Amino acid sequence: MPTQPERSLALQRLDGVRAFSLTVSSPSIHGAIPRKQSEYADGISPEIAWSRVEGAKSYALILEDPDAKSPKPFVHWIAWNIPGGVTSLPEGLEDRERVPEREGLLQGKNGRGSVGYFGPRPPVGDPPHHYHFQVFALDDELDVSAGADRDELIEALQGHVLAAGQLVGTYQQETEPSS
Repeated sequence: MPTQPERSLALQRLDGVRAFSLTVSSPSIHGAIPRKQSEYADGISPEIAWSRVEGAKSYALILEDPDAKSPKPFVHWIAWNIPGGVTSLPEGLEDRERVPEREGLLQGKNGRGSVGYFGPRPPVGDPPHHYHFQVFALDDELDVSAGADRDELIEALQGHVLAAGQLVGTYQQETEPSS
C-alpha cells in the first residue's frame, strides 16, 4: 500500500512550499473542464496561463487527480523547463517529450504511461473528480530527462521552487458517451 506522501498532490510533497503566490488560469476552465479536453472526446490539453514570477528561470506543471481510485493521485500531465519568459501553454500542446515549437520544454509520463497530456476520464457515474493544475516557478532549469515520471520531477523540484499556484477544474462523465 502506498505511503501517505505518495498519495499527496505535488504541492503537498514539496518542502517549503506553503504560499500560493502564483496565479494559474485558463480561458476554458471555469469550474468544469470542457468535454473536448476529456478522454471521452478529443483529449486535447487546455490553454494554461500563470502570473510571471520575478527571478524565475523556468516553470514546471503537474496535473493530478486525487479522486482517482488508483494510482492515487492519477498523473494527467507533467511538463518542465518551460522558459522563464513564458507564462502560458497553448491549447492542444503536442504529446511529445520535446515540443520543437516550445524551446526547452520537456514533458514526461502520465499515469497511463504515455508522454504528454492525458485528459480527464473518470468512471461513468463517479461524482466529479478534481483536477489540480499545479504550476511552479523555479530558480533554475531542472536536470531531468525528457520522459521522466512525476516522482523524478518532484525530487528535482525540491529546493528550487520560488512560487507555486494551482487551478482546480472538475470533470464528471454521467453517462456512457455515444459513438
